[in-house]
Amino acid sequence: MASTDKQDPRIPKISKAIRVIPDFPKPGILFQDITTLLLDTKAFKDTIDLFVERYRGKDISVVAGIEARGFIFGPPIALAIGAKFVPMRKPKKLPGEVISEEYSLEYGTDKIEMHVGAVEAGERALVIDDLIATGGTLCAAISLLERVGVEVVECACVIELDGLKGRERLGDKPLFVLVNAAG
Repeated sequence: MASTDKQDPRIPKISKAIRVIPDFPKPGILFQDITTLLLDTKAFKDTIDLFVERYRGKDISVVAGIEARGFIFGPPIALAIGAKFVPMRKPKKLPGEVISEEYSLEYGTDKIEMHVGAVEAGERALVIDDLIATGGTLCAAISLLERVGVEVVECACVIELDGLKGRERLGDKPLFVLVNAAG
């Protein structure tokens, strides 16, 4: 969370609801498992409510959710703030004409795609995902939206993995997170 934000009393319960699985999917990784957060209806609702409280009244017309877990958090936020939800998907998952953005991975590249016409120049967007690690996927989503004239107001994630410098990679783009975890 930004240092100017006072911690909301709901955040410790959200943090506690996230299960940490060591050595998954490979040795040395501490996997942040949000499925246990989804099982805790109070913590899940509090998670959505915290985002809605932050973005309601900010004139956001698009909530862009990154595959796959951004699809869990994005739609209820979009509905609550009166915005449309735009899925940002992995290649070849969307029917119809798409626009894509390639980004670098530790070993190789990947792409993120959205439907042509899903957004319009001048719209204001929130980009949401469950977690930021190195920031590559969020950066690609920002680039894709900005390339078609959308103003990305902020990025939001439930979890930020400390030490992986994802926030730095976003440059001057604001990032709001609820929980910081060891990366």
